[in-house]
This record gives sequence, C-alpha cells and structure tokens, in this order.
Amino acid sequence: MEARNRALPDWFTRIRTRQITLPRFQRFEAWAHTQVTALLDTVLQELPAGAVLTLEIGDHEPFVSRPMVGAPEEGEKVNEQLLDGQQRLTALWRSLNDDYDDRSFFVCLEPDDESGASSYAQSFSRWIRAGKRYPVWLDDPAQVWARGLIPVHLLRPDGESEADLKSWAKLAADSDMEVVLEILETGNRLRQLFARFNIPFLSLPSTTKQETALNVFIQMNTSASPLSAYDIVVAQVESEMGRSLHELADDIRAEIPAVVAYSEPSELALAVSALLQDSTPTKSTFLSKGFSAKLIENWDLTRNGIERAVRFLEEEKLFDSKRLPTEVVLAPLAALWAAAPESLDAAGEARNLLRKYLWRSCFTDRYERTSATRSLVDFRQIRGVMDGSGAEEPLVFDLTQHAMPTIEEIVAAGWPVRKDRLPRAILALSLRKGGLDFADGSPASRDHLAKREYHHLFPVAWLTNADVGERKVFRALNCALVTWKTNRNISAKPPSKYLAERMEGSSVGEAEIRRRLESHLIPFDEIASDSYDDFLAKRAELALSVAKELCESGG
Repeated sequence: MEARNRALPDWFTRIRTRQITLPRFQRFEAWAHTQVTALLDTVLQELPAGAVLTLEIGDHEPFVSRPMVGAPEEGEKVNEQLLDGQQRLTALWRSLNDDYDDRSFFVCLEPDDESGASSYAQSFSRWIRAGKRYPVWLDDPAQVWARGLIPVHLLRPDGESEADLKSWAKLAADSDMEVVLEILETGNRLRQLFARFNIPFLSLPSTTKQETALNVFIQMNTSASPLSAYDIVVAQVESEMGRSLHELADDIRAEIPAVVAYSEPSELALAVSALLQDSTPTKSTFLSKGFSAKLIENWDLTRNGIERAVRFLEEEKLFDSKRLPTEVVLAPLAALWAAAPESLDAAGEARNLLRKYLWRSCFTDRYERTSATRSLVDFRQIRGVMDGSGAEEPLVFDLTQHAMPTIEEIVAAGWPVRKDRLPRAILALSLRKGGLDFADGSPASRDHLAKREYHHLFPVAWLTNADVGERKVFRALNCALVTWKTNRNISAKPPSKYLAERMEGSSVGEAEIRRRLESHLIPFDEIASDSYDDFLAKRAELALSVAKELCESGG
C-alpha cells in the first residue's frame, strides 16, 4: 500500500459529487475553530498536512455511509469511503464554503510575528439576532478589505470562486480599478495555494474484508492522535452487531433530552454498561473482548437507568454538570437505578438509599482518588443492599474512612463556580431547599438557572472596604444564585440596606423575604446584622446540619 497524491480540487470534486463518503461508524465532526485555523495556516505556508486513508468501493458499500458535514446528501455512485482524515477534509470543505453558522474564516494579509509567514488565517465569531447576522462588518467587503482581510471562501479551488472574487473585489474597492486589480492579484495568488495543496492518501482495495478495514481504522486511530474509546466501540459494534451506536445514542438524546446537561450520552452509556457488566468504567474495559456485544444486549437496561437517574437528579435539584459536585457519581447512579426495583415501596426504599449515596459522594472524599475502582465497589455494595444479597455496609457510608466535613472546612470552602467538590456541594444544598429568587420568588429550575448569576451575599466592594481579604470574600457560603437583575440591583450595598430596600419596595413583607433567604439556607438575622463572620459561622452550621441529615438518613 503506497501513498498517492491528490490535490485539494480533486478532493472537493469527490465530496461535492458524493463520490466519497464516511462510514457510519465514524465519529462526528470534532475540531474546534482553532484547529481549523491552524490547518488553513498549513495551506498558506505550503506545509504538509499528512496522509489520509480511504477504502475503495466495488459493487457494494461494505459499511453504511453518510456524507461529510456540509456536503450534498445525493450525488454520483460512491466509490470511496474515508476511513481516516475526516476532520481535515471537513475543516477545509466547510471553511472554504463558508458553511459554519457560528464562525467565519479569513486570511489576514499581514506578516505573522510568530511564524514569519506573509499572511495567516484568522476567524471571527458569528451570531444571529433578530434575524440578522453579526458582526455586520464581516459581510461588508469594503470594511473587511480595509482591515487587511480577505474571506477564505473566495479562495476555494473551483471555477465559481473566481467570479465570486471579482464581484467581491468590485464591492470592496468601490469600483476603484487599481484597488480591484490589487485584490484580484492577491486573491488569485492565495487561490493558487489552495488549488495546489496536496493531500496524499493511502487506499485499501475494494477486496479488503470488512473486519480488516475496521482493524486498520482502529490501529490508525489508537496511535498518533487517538480516537476516544467510544469512537472505537462504535466501530466494533458496527462490525460485530451491525448496529449504529451513534443512532442509539441519538435516541437517548431525543428521549431523555435533559441528559446532555450532565454528560455526553454516549460516554455515560459506556460507563453505565461497564458497571452493569461488573467491570470498572475504564478504557481497557470498553475495548475488551465481548464488551460491545453486552453493551447492545443491555442497551434498554442502560437507557432506563440513565432516564431514572436524570429524573432523580432533577428531584434533588442538581440540574446540570456545573452544579454537580462530582461527575463520578453519574455512572454508578444510573447503573443502580437500572438495577433498582420499580414497585412503589421498594422503589421508595431504593430512592432513600440512593439519596444517601448521592450526598455522601458530594460531601466526602470518596471519589477523590481511584474513582473508577471505587465506583464499581460502590455499585456492587449498594446493589447488594437493594436486592438483599449484600451483607456488608457500603464503604461509601463508612464515616471512619470518609468523614463529613467540619464546620471549619465548610467556612473555608471556596467559590462554587470553580470545579471543586465541597463548594459546589454547599451551593447544591441551597438549590435543594428551593433556592427562591430574592426579588420574584421563583424557585430554582434548569431553565431558570440560565438566567441566574453567582451573587456575593456580602458584596466584594463592601467587604474590601471592610478590609476582608480576597480569599475570604470568595467563599461558597457567601454565594447564592439569583437573577442578574437582582444581582445588579444589590450592587455594592451592605446586606442590611439591600434587604431593607427589598422589603420597602415590595408588598411581600419581612416574613416572605425571610422565607426566600431560608430557601438558600441563609440566616436572616445574621445577614441583616452585616456581621460577615457571624453570618459565615451560622450558615455553615445550617449547611452541615442539612448535609448530615441527607447523608445519614436520606433526608
């Protein structure tokens, strides 16, 4: 098998006519805009981008195929499938056809300080507002040219781009022929770089057996730039079972839309299936012999467990991954819900047990180390409690090994926007108690959280003036999630003042304001006194009391 040359125009012709497609088991487009820009720079600097791998097609396609993103759905007879190189060819196809909704790519006609190149690729974010695409100047040729830019889509290697370049040049130059000629000279020089760009390829003959092609695909993608374990399992499922794991994962997204707030459904499904197979949720398990077949065999059970776990997390007011103290708990929870009884009384007991498990995971160091191994141990032991087969107390409930935090640790816990277990666990308690907005009284929900901000109960400016150090300002106990309007209204006022304004400016009265604060575990008297230390101590006491109740008895 030898590498052969193929220029970009030939690749584009094959993509446009749908002569080349992707096998369905391929992962989807995954590159960020920075990677697309880097590839465009490779073309501009006339550097190699590496070889790709194709499979020649005879009378029948060995794998169900799909077109590349942005490519036509219909076309000529498929004569090649792209086994490796999807990200590179997709990036070139979409950027040169201006096919990204949220990004536009340009060539900046100034020297690049880092590489020394005479020009370099640059991209800009795009968005739609009131039916109009912004920033508006990116669609104004005169403004784009004035900034020393030229759109990448005018450089695509086909016959139509030359006419598009001429039209754009006239608009950019306002019919000044000298400027028109300058733009055309520059644009055509750049167009030639893309027209000459070579992407070599290795080609497997059409006589290649399906399993051989899959093995080559897996080997190529587990060396230099590996695929995720999920991508490889997709290929194995397609080979062994003739099923599309992509389609099954899409079904989960469609049937349980809230799951994406916590995790990528496909990755979560692998971890849950591993636990149901009594194995650790690790890459070695996912790639082990027989895993794919059991994954499909247990798929309905896995899906049911994920659905019940998502519903349970919503009931506990843990609405998304940003508020979840530890993501490790997701897979064991889903696997345990898959194994949990459905009948009313037994399901209620299971719910109470899993509530204790969830909050122990949040408030102890159970998953600080060796989390994959411990998640399997916890799954086995808690399942044993649920079905009566286990005789030992689950280790996650052992306070001698995994103690609850002290008052001092709760007071010292940092700002919950960071990915830190204890601060997020403290914030999660306030959401679970209702988390009512201070102004409108609306309860916390997934939809409403999108409108809320992390608010300092004792404002930063006020604490700074009081000579409170920055580390003490950004504490989990000084945080509440409120709407941005409420946050702006509070500004730098001391708590006693903004609470008084809230009571004076509305008809709800002190009792209702107390109720709203209490739904966040905020002690009214201490916050109204403007004593920060007293407030931290009292709120820590309240938080630890509620946390212990959840962890010890399930609430």
